[in-house]
Amino acid sequence: MTNNRNMNNIALVQKNSLPSLVQKELERMILAGDLQAGDKLNEVSLAEMLGVSRGPVREAFRALEEAGLVQQEKNCGVFVRQISVEEADEIYEVRAALDELIGRKLAATIKPAQVQQLRNLLERMDEMVALGDVDGYLKLNLSFHDLLVELTANKKLLHTYRRLVNELSLFRRSALAQKGSMPTSTGEHHKIVDAIAAGDAQAAGDIMREHAVAGRNRMHKAQAQRALLEEQNTQ
Repeated sequence: MTNNRNMNNIALVQKNSLPSLVQKELERMILAGDLQAGDKLNEVSLAEMLGVSRGPVREAFRALEEAGLVQQEKNCGVFVRQISVEEADEIYEVRAALDELIGRKLAATIKPAQVQQLRNLLERMDEMVALGDVDGYLKLNLSFHDLLVELTANKKLLHTYRRLVNELSLFRRSALAQKGSMPTSTGEHHKIVDAIAAGDAQAAGDIMREHAVAGRNRMHKAQAQRALLEEQNTQ
């Protein structure tokens, strides 16, 4: 058992560079909320925690900055990015346009096996909704949208879209945690897949654009509820 585990670890390191593995772990921690917006990332302590030298951590920081998850401030260090509501609005505006493009493109090119991939993910998302598992749903939600873009076979689109999703990740968890938001969101996903599977480019594009706009509205509702709660707590 131990030998098998060691062989798996060796294979993992051989397949991925050390900075890449460090980047993936830090990205997981940021998206899971273990490292939150505004947190300062200490190169030394992270290197010790991950059992690596400082070099791979430093390289991972650069990759995470490119991915939109951290920012380096001169003479201050590296921080998990904080996205303002105004910037999130701008991101959603761009994302809505890209979502419409993705829906139209997939409706014209999707294959039955790819549709089944999407439906399999939707089944798992439905299970998370039934369980009320926000974290589980969020991971699958990210995988669903990532798969949609992957299926377009447009690498530049995938790179751009992933950055936008990363930048919105901290906002979107609080939005999906609202009562009733997960069933609404997954219902929209089913409509997206149905339109794509039917080859209806107009409907697929429209529904995907509307889904992005609805996500923006859920974000604003979550922000308003948070502000109200903070105001009540200070009274």
